[in-house]
Amino acid sequence: QVELVESGGGSVQAGGSLRLSCAGSGSDYSTITSLGWFRQAPGEEREGVANIDRESRTNYADSVKGRFTISRDYAKNTLYLQMNSLKPEDTAMYYCAGSDYWYPALRRSSYAYWGQGTQVTVSS
Repeated sequence: QVELVESGGGSVQAGGSLRLSCAGSGSDYSTITSLGWFRQAPGEEREGVANIDRESRTNYADSVKGRFTISRDYAKNTLYLQMNSLKPEDTAMYYCAGSDYWYPALRRSSYAYWGQGTQVTVSS
């Protein structure tokens, strides 16, 4: 059993920053190797944003490279996404996801565990 709970979303103006958090828990949480952030805008497919493994290897979507940073705090079982220089096109529901395996590619199908999401809205 794995539970992932996101927080930190909100409304911000273009150029602003937000930090998303994802708190993990459950009897099977220790088996998770890879954690990732995905997002889904209305009418769009869910897309990968960034992921990180136990050795802190990271991978980012081209659209967020240089602006977003993914990190994890093992002591707190928490995943973070620091988002800077936000753009209106970053507006979406952001989801935390977990996998027992590491795949560099940001494929939704690689992740078995999902949170409920947190909304990010960026106004121009």
